[in-house]
Amino acid sequence: MGHGHAAGGRVLKAEDLFHLGIVVEDFEATLAEFSALFGYEWCDEIGGPLPVTLSGGDAVVDIGCVFSRTSPRLEIVRRVPGTLWEPAAGGAVHHVGYWSDDVAADTAELAAQGFVTEATRAGVDGAPFAFLRSATTGYRVELVSRASQPGLERYWGDRHESVPVPVPARSRAAGGRDA
Repeated sequence: MGHGHAAGGRVLKAEDLFHLGIVVEDFEATLAEFSALFGYEWCDEIGGPLPVTLSGGDAVVDIGCVFSRTSPRLEIVRRVPGTLWEPAAGGAVHHVGYWSDDVAADTAELAAQGFVTEATRAGVDGAPFAFLRSATTGYRVELVSRASQPGLERYWGDRHESVPVPVPARSRAAGGRDA
């Protein structure tokens, strides 16, 4: 995704949208419902203690999520109480995820358009990620470095083999905690 303003002030390209994120209270029921009603198939759950920088400073948040193998791609995220990873009202889409060739530049462009940075982090390969919220409409955008794309594509397509992805392996024993 080229950063900067294209015609009409566009910062992101529609073709770089790669998932819709839904944060849920009942993870297993959500997966079962999407599978039964819409035919979705799921990758293995990923996540665990994740160091992030929030507006209040550095923290470690226990994240758990699963991506669909089925397209359009969905990311179902376990609720993390007291963080930005709370379900959207009415079970609505929590965020839209975009590939970015330059997360810092795209973050700055969105900030110039009135978005507020809610969280940032470096991925396991050093590739950054950012969550921003529109101050006007409240919707969220997740920017993920395109450097993470090959690992995620392997994860989406691989049913048995462990592959590197931009989130550490899920640890159910780990609780969310401040760093």
